[in-house]
Amino acid sequence: MAALRLPPLPTVRDLVKLYRIQAQKHLAQNFLMDENLTNKIIKKAGKLTDSYVLEVGPGPGGLTRSIMRKQPRKVIVVEKDRRFLPTLQLLSEAFTNAGGEMDIIIDDITKINLDLFPEEEKKEWEDEVPRIHLIGNLPFNVSTHLIIEWLKAISERSGPWALGRAKMTLTFQKEVAERLVASSFAPNRCRLSVMAQAWTKPQLKFIIPGKAFVPKPDVDVGVVTFTPLIHPQTRHEFHLFEKITRQIFSFRQKYIIRCLETLFPEEYKDKLSIMMSKLADIDPTTRPFQLTVQEINRLCTAYKYLCEKHPNIEDYNYRASKRVLPPRYTHDIQVQELSASVQ
Repeated sequence: MAALRLPPLPTVRDLVKLYRIQAQKHLAQNFLMDENLTNKIIKKAGKLTDSYVLEVGPGPGGLTRSIMRKQPRKVIVVEKDRRFLPTLQLLSEAFTNAGGEMDIIIDDITKINLDLFPEEEKKEWEDEVPRIHLIGNLPFNVSTHLIIEWLKAISERSGPWALGRAKMTLTFQKEVAERLVASSFAPNRCRLSVMAQAWTKPQLKFIIPGKAFVPKPDVDVGVVTFTPLIHPQTRHEFHLFEKITRQIFSFRQKYIIRCLETLFPEEYKDKLSIMMSKLADIDPTTRPFQLTVQEINRLCTAYKYLCEKHPNIEDYNYRASKRVLPPRYTHDIQVQELSASVQ
C-alpha cells in the first residue's frame, strides 16, 4: 500500500458535467467540489493508512478521492442515488489498479447491515481504537436520525462497534454541529448534546462555508469527529436514557420539575416528579440546559427505581395521554400506594 499511486483522474466538477448530474433537492444533496476542503476533512479523521473506511453518501466522489489518497486498505462506499454509480466505478477501477480495494453498495444507509468489516480487526473496548472509520458528508435530512441510530449501536457495541471504538467523522449543518458539542449551561444545549456526550467525545473541528457547496445551501456546515468513550457516562440502556433526555428537553426553558411531571400520569405527577428530583439530588428549579450528563444519568436511575416500585407507570405516554388516558391507570395504579412511596 505504501507504493499506491492513483492515475490522473477527471475533476469532480468535470465528472458531474460529463454525466449531467444535478443535485436532487428532495435528497438534500450538496456537492463539495473543493479538493482542499475534502482533504482537510479527511485529515481531521485521523490516520487512515492501511485501515478500513466506510463512506456514507459519497455522491460524485469528492471525499472518496481524498480518502483513497491516504492509502486505506479498503474503502466501502454506500450511496442511495444510482446516478453516481459510473463516477464511483471509475474511482473504484483507479483505486484497484493502484493496489487498493473498494466496494460500492447502492442502497439506503439506514436500511443496510453495517457488519462490513473483518473480524480480525477487532480490538477490546478498552484498547486503542480499531482501524475502522466511518466518514460522511451527510445529507441534512438524515444526519440527526443517523447519529442517533449510531449512538444506539455504540451503546450496544453492535455493528462496526462490535469490533471496538470505531471513530466517526461526519458533517452536519452548523447549528446541529454546535449543538452536538454544547456543554451544560450553553444556550444551545439540547437532547442531541447529551446523547452524543453520554457515549462519545464529539469535537467540532471546523466550519465549511455554505458557498463551498454546489448548490449552495442556506446554512454553513460543521465537521464533527466522534470517538466512543472507554467508560460511557451512563450505564443505562439507550432506550431509557433517550426517553428521559427527550422528556427533559421537551420544555427546555422551564424548570426541570415541569419536564419530569410529563413522565407520570396526571394524578401522580406532582408527588412522583418531586420524588424523582429528590432521589437524583437535583434542584427542581434547574433548567434542562443546565444539566450535566451525570445529572441526567442520576435522573434515569431515580426514574428506573420508581418504575421498579410501580411497573404500571413505565408505559405512560405523555403525548398519548393528551388524547385519551388509558383505563389501566385508573384501575391498576393505586393512589394510596404511590402516595405512600413519596412520603
